[in-house]
Amino acid sequence: MQKLSMEDLNRPDVESFKTQTKTPIVLVLDNVRSMHNVGSTFRTADGFAIEKIILCGITATPPHREIEKTALGATQSVVWEHIKETQDALQALKAEGYEIFAIEQATGSIALQHAQVEKDRKYAFVFGNEVHGVSDEAMQQVDKCIEIPQFGTKHSFNVSVTVGIVVWHFVQKLKLF
Repeated sequence: MQKLSMEDLNRPDVESFKTQTKTPIVLVLDNVRSMHNVGSTFRTADGFAIEKIILCGITATPPHREIEKTALGATQSVVWEHIKETQDALQALKAEGYEIFAIEQATGSIALQHAQVEKDRKYAFVFGNEVHGVSDEAMQQVDKCIEIPQFGTKHSFNVSVTVGIVVWHFVQKLKLF
């Protein structure tokens, strides 16, 4: 077995990436405090060709050295915007026809493996603060809530890990791998 070279991978350049068809998913970071988590989210969004990231509240924005440390340049390829209030971002996404999911442990949450994925839908996922989770105000605006089943002693995954798990679940179904 031999690793593939960068040439073998045949990845698009940034300009080509910007014009390619995107996966109909928007990621909303609701007051995420770690810039490393923000950077990792950018890198995941690039890897799955996600439409956009919306950074809300105290979530740091590019350019910043700590974000770039994990984004590895994905802040140049992924469309993003900062909206001060998460509720305003969610209201705009609803108006654009997105189905909005909080990724949170809550009453009435759906286990990720049971979340229905429809190819003709647009999805927005809200990921919360590392300590407090998705804000109560945002929880009032979401359409549904997804929970990732866990079996260990900790009550949650790191937010950047959660982004990867949830996005992969939806991408594999949207793209029919």
